[in-house]
This record gives sequence, C-alpha cells and structure tokens, in this order.
Amino acid sequence: MNKNLKRVLLLFAAAGLVLNACGKKKAKLAEISPKRGDIAIELKLNGSVEPRNRVEVKPQISGRLEEVLVTEGMKVKKGDVIAVMSSTDRAALLDAARSKGPEELAKWEKAYNPAPVVSPLTGFVILRNKEPGQSVTTQDIIAVISDELIVKANVDETDLRYIAVGRQADIELDSYPGKRFPGVIEHVAYDSTVINNVTVYEVKIRPLKPPENFRSGMTATIDFTAEKNENVLLLPVDAVKTRGGRSVVMLKTGGKKPELRRVETGITDGRNIEIKSGVEETDTVLASGNYAEKTGGGQPERVMRGPGSLFGVGTKKRN
Repeated sequence: MNKNLKRVLLLFAAAGLVLNACGKKKAKLAEISPKRGDIAIELKLNGSVEPRNRVEVKPQISGRLEEVLVTEGMKVKKGDVIAVMSSTDRAALLDAARSKGPEELAKWEKAYNPAPVVSPLTGFVILRNKEPGQSVTTQDIIAVISDELIVKANVDETDLRYIAVGRQADIELDSYPGKRFPGVIEHVAYDSTVINNVTVYEVKIRPLKPPENFRSGMTATIDFTAEKNENVLLLPVDAVKTRGGRSVVMLKTGGKKPELRRVETGITDGRNIEIKSGVEETDTVLASGNYAEKTGGGQPERVMRGPGSLFGVGTKKRN
C-alpha cells in the first residue's frame, strides 16, 4: 500500500471518529416521571369451533336404509330413532315380495320388522351422510351428532400459567369480522400435545352468546386478559435496563452524574412495565433510545400486547 492511500484511509478513519463523537454529544436523555395506571397482559389464541362431543352414528348390521328421519341442524334426544333400515336378508326378501305384488310385500313387511338406528346422545345433527335406498355396512356413517359447539384452542406451555378455568374471554369468528361475543374457559387439558416441536395444551372455551349461524369448523380468535394490575407505578420498558441479571433505571440527581438504581419489576404489556419498588412518583427517570411521549405529560400510551412467544401471534392494540 502506497503512502497516499494510507493517508486517505487515515483521514476517513479520523472523520468517522469525529462524527461519532458529535453524534454522542447530540444524544439527549428523555426525562420521564413514573405514573400510576392499570396494566394488563392479553393473550391471543387461534382456535376453531368444534363439537364438545362428536358421535358418528353407524348401523349395527349391514343392509339397506329404508328411511332417514333427521336433517342437518335437527335436535334429537338420546334414544330417538334417526333412521330405519333392513338387514341384508330382509332387503332381499322384500325385493322378491315386491315383484309379486303389493299384498305380498305388505305381508312380509309386517312379518319381518325393520331395524331402527337410534341416537346415542342428546344434541343436534351436524351431518346427514346417507340417504334412503343406500346400502350400508357397520363401518358406514349414517349421521354425525354433536351435543354442543364450543371453541377449542392450543396454548403454548410457556403461557399455561396465564390460563385458568372460569376466566372470561372474547371470541371473534373469521365469518363475522369485527364482531365479538363472550366466552368462558371451562377446561384445560392435563395431557400435552407436541405440534411443530412445541408443547401445547388444549383449552376449551364455552361460548355464552354465539351468533345464530354458529357452525362447526369455523376459525376463531380468542382474546383474554391473562393478568391485570390496577393503580400501579408504570414506566416505559425502554427506561428499564438489565445489568448483571437485575433491573435498573437511571435517575436524575442534583449533580451532573445520574444515579443507577435497582428496581423490582412486575408485569409488562410490551410498552409499559410495572415498577414494584425502587422509584417513586416524585423521581425523574432518564431514558435513552427512541422513546417518545405519546400522550403528553410524561404518561406513556397504553398498548395491550400479548407475549411474543405465543404461537408467533403479533400484538394488537385495543381501543
């Protein structure tokens, strides 16, 4: 490398140092006053509408369906006859008698009774799968009956601590965008399932006021407050740093040098963080970076956010 090239490189390096120093000098610290308010963690789960108990009704014998007495959406009680069928032998006998005339057919219909297919539970028909005249075996599904439609979702094991039976939730269906209805968590699975190398637990949510066209298979989004603390001291998350595994803040003092003070933190909603101890409302906290006041007066905007680890679901601002 010749001397001229070395000289140019040194000049560029010196200029970079000067610009860097100037940038540091221009950096200002925002002065923030801790404020009291409410803070909450909201989780967002993706789920679907499914029957609580789904029963596939199959015949106990092979044969031919003579009548199907139910339609989709019809309510049935346990023990109700939903279909009538002939065994293979009866169907063959009736076909032979039919060729001899109506009197012969009536004779054998009376002598050889058909077999009923009954509902195993009280609920409603969500699928009519066979029609009269079709031949069926003991493996064929005549109808599917559900006792009640609920919403099922999977929750990551890291967020399971936020799930509790009886906790209220808001449900929104893709079929009804922008419309929410209430629900309540009624069961959390005791056994886990591994999906895409993630351990999850199934959660069942009972809808309280579902829309009229509430159907099995609909995609749902479930929002609920995992944890909420009211009237607590809040700071922007940018104002709290971690040093040696401890949470600290920078406080403005009467002197030129700010004080680094340890604080005990609580929950965070992604923008604000709860301060349990270490600072008071009268303290002035210094924060660097891109922190900016949103509402004026030192009070940061509250944005409800869920944990970023939750199924990769993004956070959502609540009105």
